[in-house]
Amino acid sequence: MMAEIDLKQARFNMVEQQIRTWEVLDEEVLELLHEMPREEFVPKRYKNLAYSDIPIPLSNGQEMMHPKLEAHALQAVAPKSTDKVLEIGTGSGHLTAMLAKKANHVYSVEIFPDLMKSAAANLKNHGITNVTLEEGDASQGWNDHGPYDAIVVTGALPRVPEIFKHSLTLGGRMFIVVGKSPIFEAMLITRVDENQWEQKSLFETELPLLVNGEEPPQFEF
Repeated sequence: MMAEIDLKQARFNMVEQQIRTWEVLDEEVLELLHEMPREEFVPKRYKNLAYSDIPIPLSNGQEMMHPKLEAHALQAVAPKSTDKVLEIGTGSGHLTAMLAKKANHVYSVEIFPDLMKSAAANLKNHGITNVTLEEGDASQGWNDHGPYDAIVVTGALPRVPEIFKHSLTLGGRMFIVVGKSPIFEAMLITRVDENQWEQKSLFETELPLLVNGEEPPQFEF
């Protein structure tokens, strides 16, 4: 098992060698990654891999987003201290915690009860209280507390759902990964007025599909 000093060095190396060099240049985001100990959010048996650029398995066949993806999501939606944020897919709670550090309040929806429970414990251990965790399936939208100033979707979808776009405030931003294997594209969606959204392609990437986010099969008659 890595010693604490080694983990601190691994965190530094991740931020400076993996994140900063991958066009994440927002100093607030980089500082947040330096401050938030990712090893305290991963399952214990993977603690020594917390800062590796590999998928970290969670329960129920899920996995944590790569550090670079988490960093880009934060940089893209740029939460402000007045913002209400929706996170679809809580996972370990690591990205949730970083969103909460920048936003006014985060509503995070998780479909698996055991993941939600462990994320709640992780957030509590770090004294984060401006997060509401909710159990449910948000693959078809989650308007209970909307509209939202920012939305982060932590699983890929075949396309951008209209209901997600309409859940944004005017000026609201959404980070989402869309496509079909093997080609996925990270996108920033910004609502510019009541019926218009700006779509910006950020980069190509890979991300497991959001649970229940698959398109229904096409039938031929």
